[in-house]
Amino acid sequence: MDIMALIKSFIYLIASSLLYPVLALLAILTVWILVLIGTFCADYIERTRLRKYKTGTLTGIINDGNHTGIVSHRVNNYIAALHIVLKQGGSLMEAEVENLLQESILKIKKSLDRLMIVVRVGPGFGLIGTLIPMGTGLAALGQGDMTKLSSDLVIAFTTTVVGLALGIFAFVFHTVEKRWLEEDIKNMELATEVLTQNYSKISIGDESEITAEVQAA
Repeated sequence: MDIMALIKSFIYLIASSLLYPVLALLAILTVWILVLIGTFCADYIERTRLRKYKTGTLTGIINDGNHTGIVSHRVNNYIAALHIVLKQGGSLMEAEVENLLQESILKIKKSLDRLMIVVRVGPGFGLIGTLIPMGTGLAALGQGDMTKLSSDLVIAFTTTVVGLALGIFAFVFHTVEKRWLEEDIKNMELATEVLTQNYSKISIGDESEITAEVQAA
């Protein structure tokens, strides 16, 4: 038994079996990118409608609670969750606030990681979907089967186009959204600092009032 022929057949079987899973993954990623286009457009429209503010005034805006329409919905949702944590108080309040901030930042970074994965794997899947049909197409050409060759070439070139398009769209979305999300993270950190100080002052004031009442009694 020819060992090399067996190895070649085994490798050919593996490569051939990857074609349909790769095509399925390209189809799934295409649908995901189409959904992402809608989300991206919604975020873009929201950010174009945000009211502008002067440099250095955002701290006062957050302090006064007038941040709606100034920052993105992601920051507004975070501030609402932060208020709940601060109102609960307790000895572990600082740890809870830090945990909330880190979880929110981690969630943001995960969305960017998904885009970066598509930037890398999209063209890779396209290349795999190109090379596999090219191999079977060349085998068909050797047997004079031009119909098989034509169908394989169509699959090869279309998968290349789809893979490259996925990588390009994902790269554009990643670049733009990275700038947006970095701004959101900065606003979240600022809101955490401002609101935590406010609640600390309120707590200190309440303790002073209680102490004064006890002393007066």
